[in-house]
Amino acid sequence: MKVGIIGYGSMGKMLLWKFSDSGKFGREDLLAANRTPEKLEEAKDIAVISSNAEIASEADIVFVCVRPQDLRTVLSEISPFIRSGSLVVSLNGSVTFEMMEKVIPGKIAKVIPSVTAEIGRSQTLVCYNGSVEDRDKEQLSSLLSVIGNVIELPEEEIGMGSELVSCMPGFIAAVFDVMCESAKTHTSIPEDQIVKMVLNTMSATGDFMLNKDMAFEDVIARVATPGGITEEGTKVIFDRFPGTADELFDKTLAKRKATADKAAELFGRTE
Repeated sequence: MKVGIIGYGSMGKMLLWKFSDSGKFGREDLLAANRTPEKLEEAKDIAVISSNAEIASEADIVFVCVRPQDLRTVLSEISPFIRSGSLVVSLNGSVTFEMMEKVIPGKIAKVIPSVTAEIGRSQTLVCYNGSVEDRDKEQLSSLLSVIGNVIELPEEEIGMGSELVSCMPGFIAAVFDVMCESAKTHTSIPEDQIVKMVLNTMSATGDFMLNKDMAFEDVIARVATPGGITEEGTKVIFDRFPGTADELFDKTLAKRKATADKAAELFGRTE
């Protein structure tokens, strides 16, 4: 199986190196192309440096890792060269299958990785158009397993799914940044130590819950004894935070819709 990656930005680069490190591919089985070929110099020992058209004509799976505003142009460029039976994978969740199918026929998937793919713990979302067969899904899931777990969702749920896995590391970092900043004003513990304490506790809590198959309320019950200190803090969170969470999702989903509307405009244009 040959895998091609068009676009060597943060996600394209991460995928290329993860696929190479997996040991599943020889150099000749990985193809890479970028608008600025010089950026691929560092990858010449792990992949064949190709053009978009060459990748489309040779690869069994073609990952298109470009900016939303460039996606239509790239799909139009590779459409005449895509091999029958090949799978085209877009890393853009805002561009619908309906839009892409106007430009490129055949099998299309959308994949949304998380930044945690860099440590092999991505919760990677995937959805497929109606042309994709079960064996294609199995092949892609096996490939993506090198960066973490693979979660298949219907296309209409990719937006909210992205908030929960792709955007969530940023949301979590923002929440705990606020917590650590507040903690600094109440203690003489050095800032770097505060951050490490919180990060290690956060990571361990997630692993604890997954290993023990615990719900959030189970952890709260274990830690927040009635009338105790933790209970006092959780009361503040349950009282104040729901409105913030609702506003967060309202605004991010609205931004996602605006991005999708912009994509629809771009795909509606004629070349």
